[in-house]
Amino acid sequence: MAHTVADQIIEVLIRSGVRRIYGLVGDSLNPIVDAVRRSGGAAEGGIDWIHVHNEEAGALAAAAEAQLTGTLAVCAGSCGPGNTHMIQGLYDAHRSGAPVLAIASHIPSTQIGTTYFQETHPTSLFAECSSWVELVSRPQQLPRLQRIAMQAALADRGVSVLVIPGDITAEAAAHPTGHGDLVAPSAVVTPAADRVEALAERVNRASSVTLFVGAGVREARDEVLALAEKVKAPVGHSLGGKEWIQYDNPYDVGMSGLLGYGACFEASHEADLLVLLGTDFPYDGFLPQAHTVQVDRDARHLGRRTVLDLGVEGDVGATLRALLPLLDEKTDRTFLDRMLRHHAEALEHVVDAYTRRVEDHRPVHPEYLASVLDEELTDDAVVTVDTGMCNVWAARYITPTGRRRIVGSFRHGTMANALPHAIGAAVSQPGRQVVSLSGDGGLTMLMGELLTTVEQDLDLTVVAFNNGALGMIRLEMMVAGFPSFQTDHGPADLGAIAAAAGLHAVTVTDPHELRGALRAALDHRGPSLVDVRTDPNALSIPPHVTAEQVRGFALAGMRTVLAGGVGKMVDLARSNLRSIPRHPLR
Repeated sequence: MAHTVADQIIEVLIRSGVRRIYGLVGDSLNPIVDAVRRSGGAAEGGIDWIHVHNEEAGALAAAAEAQLTGTLAVCAGSCGPGNTHMIQGLYDAHRSGAPVLAIASHIPSTQIGTTYFQETHPTSLFAECSSWVELVSRPQQLPRLQRIAMQAALADRGVSVLVIPGDITAEAAAHPTGHGDLVAPSAVVTPAADRVEALAERVNRASSVTLFVGAGVREARDEVLALAEKVKAPVGHSLGGKEWIQYDNPYDVGMSGLLGYGACFEASHEADLLVLLGTDFPYDGFLPQAHTVQVDRDARHLGRRTVLDLGVEGDVGATLRALLPLLDEKTDRTFLDRMLRHHAEALEHVVDAYTRRVEDHRPVHPEYLASVLDEELTDDAVVTVDTGMCNVWAARYITPTGRRRIVGSFRHGTMANALPHAIGAAVSQPGRQVVSLSGDGGLTMLMGELLTTVEQDLDLTVVAFNNGALGMIRLEMMVAGFPSFQTDHGPADLGAIAAAAGLHAVTVTDPHELRGALRAALDHRGPSLVDVRTDPNALSIPPHVTAEQVRGFALAGMRTVLAGGVGKMVDLARSNLRSIPRHPLR
């Protein structure tokens, strides 16, 4: 058999360390799929095809793999509808900074532009959800174009799309495959010395400083805590920064944003200087829009969300290592101690939401479910989180350990992401506990992927928060002053559906049975699902909130509406108070 373009594509992937492609076989993809078959699979040094039931799920699975491994992940879609299904997951991957190569097969090359069956224009279709997209029109463009695509995905930490007609993939390869060095970004962005000096001058001048951090502090936790200690600064975080900075943090004052809690909002607004570190936090209404400086390795992020007194381009770790020797150590802890007290008091005030007889409440409180699950997770678990109320439960109850990972569609905000993300995690992280926090709305959107978990024999657990309602949309309507409409449809029997699909499944209505059901599912070898019937009214609006406060997601109203329980974070807040000399908790 002639050495085809499809064979060459697979060879380049193998030589670059790729071991799997997520997708749905058929039609214009057939030459590539057959090349995968003939490669012998990853166990024999080839490529595995991970069959999913919707190309959207394949792209989401690839996004999760890329985020967890930091290496290139690959998905594929056939022409027309296969591509348009895939686009949702590629948006999520691109906005999450996940290096993903999408192979988008196309209609026959001689038919392009004729309004042929299933014709779309993929180079236009994928332009907004990728940093690189090109059409292969001749075999002579490969393997060079493929290597450019792969390097672009890694360099830009985003999506590249290689569009290739099915007939081209079946042609003979025009050039030798050869070898190519695929380089993942590893260089440190060093800040300019004059910018570091200007930053030091502002920090030294400020009588009170707050640090607000995002996922960009992943490799700089020690430097951030050293800065907080030197300038006596409370440390708040975005949802993306939570897993990297919150655990064992004596300066923690919680999270800002619509899901925020604690004293982060106050600390950000009341400080003389707010220092943004490695965050592109999108909610400008939660930032003071004044007395702010920002450090980021991507200069495009500087000043994008708030007015800056100073922007510094540089890796957070490199910048803080250069900054710390230039700083005068502050001795006045008044602002820090006040924020720590306020944070602890805020959490003490709301902790009753999940401690008062909650183990007897029916339907099961979602807060209780999340807190029990948190206790049963391993320290290095991967938790994937559906968009919606599951974001609230993850933000409030999944305790960071420094080894746990939390993956969600935090920037694109698509529904139905948790189960496909869990598939990508389970495939790429064998032996690691993988748990999907799935809302019933999201799970039913891509329910066919339950079959994927069985067909691939994946070790993962789906915990379904089944309240029979689109909880976050319901809350949005209420907060905006609209009566909830078409959000409540009653709970589906997800346990029965999962069991019919071949998963180990159990339905929980009694909170006393919850821990045992979760433990059994987590210990089960293979895919499992726990269908927990949860209270749809867990976050109803308190009666004292005025219409003016809640109109249009007003800050005060929204923060009050979401003032639910906060899990083990209250323990951290209490312990941090012990570092405050002679100032007991009021």
